[in-house]
Amino acid sequence: MKIQMPVSWRALFADPRVADGAVVLVCLLLTAFAVKGHWVSLPRPVIALAGLAGTAAQWTRRTRPHLAALAGAVAYPLSGNPAPLLAGLYAAGVHAPRRHLWALAGTGWAGIAGWSWIDDGHLGTDDLMIGPVITGLALGVGVYTATRRALQESLRERAERAEAARVLREEQARASERTRIAREMHDVLAHKVSLIALHAGALELHADGRPVLAQTAGLIRVTARDALQELRTVLGVLQEGEAPAPLTEPVGDPQELVWAATQAGNSVTLCDDAGDLPPGTARVVHRVVREGLTNARKHAPGAPATVTVQRHTDGTVGVTIDNGPPTGAPLDLPGSGAGLIGLAERLRLVGGHLHSGPDGAEGWRLAAVVPWIEHSATPEGRS
Repeated sequence: MKIQMPVSWRALFADPRVADGAVVLVCLLLTAFAVKGHWVSLPRPVIALAGLAGTAAQWTRRTRPHLAALAGAVAYPLSGNPAPLLAGLYAAGVHAPRRHLWALAGTGWAGIAGWSWIDDGHLGTDDLMIGPVITGLALGVGVYTATRRALQESLRERAERAEAARVLREEQARASERTRIAREMHDVLAHKVSLIALHAGALELHADGRPVLAQTAGLIRVTARDALQELRTVLGVLQEGEAPAPLTEPVGDPQELVWAATQAGNSVTLCDDAGDLPPGTARVVHRVVREGLTNARKHAPGAPATVTVQRHTDGTVGVTIDNGPPTGAPLDLPGSGAGLIGLAERLRLVGGHLHSGPDGAEGWRLAAVVPWIEHSATPEGRS
């Protein structure tokens, strides 16, 4: 079985403190070898002090690259340990300003030439040639590393800016589409619903002593007014692009829905044994009853319906809407087909569940279990 290490070696050495510690440790080890092996013809205490001084300067090589390069150049001819010099030149190539590189290159060449002078007693042609090569390589690798890091950072910033611009364009496109939809809904639906309320009010005033007609027209007017208010709330949500504040919809009473359905000519019976419910639970129960009666009226016109609301022993509230077989053809009303899907999602968000299907007697049953929601902020307000 392959075991994944929590931290990779690459990520470990990417930490500047770890990398600096490794450089200092290597310099210390090479200093110990230089003292033991007598790498230059100087007393061992001089070799040790020079190696330690050059090594200590490498701990601040990121913030003081000039000091690290200079200390390495001095330590190399006195200790014979090239590690502080190479580490200092590399740090100078990475962190020092570009205008200082020529001076740093001369410092490195002087350190290498000094080692040859102390070790051999003179400077040969090879010594004069190899110094610039080694110095140039160390500085060049440092400059390459700095350039590569700057390029990577630039590409990363460019990608972040591109991602931010893409997100902004998508948000602007969504806001524009929401505004367009809200405008079309206002131009079409709000106007037509207002006309329905207006004509229903006029019909109610001119019922001429026909109470059933006046009552029906009044019900249509009130329903159209409520629908217009809910439509305005939805339009506000579309235009703002944010969910409305909790409790924007008042807590409804199933009795009101049953009364409205009865006034519309449906036979609906209510059996409510749950008593007083907290606002969050009452709002979800109201949604379930409204969806059930709407579906019964659309798909089973003329069929009697029974609404049952009862408190279970575990504290939840059960809501069932049963309707018998239709006595006429289903109403030709448009629908999105997402009413039950949306209702099931609302119940899932509050911890309840929904079931809908035939009741075994040619009728239909919509059953929901709603939890006891003590707090008032429910997903109903965020729908």
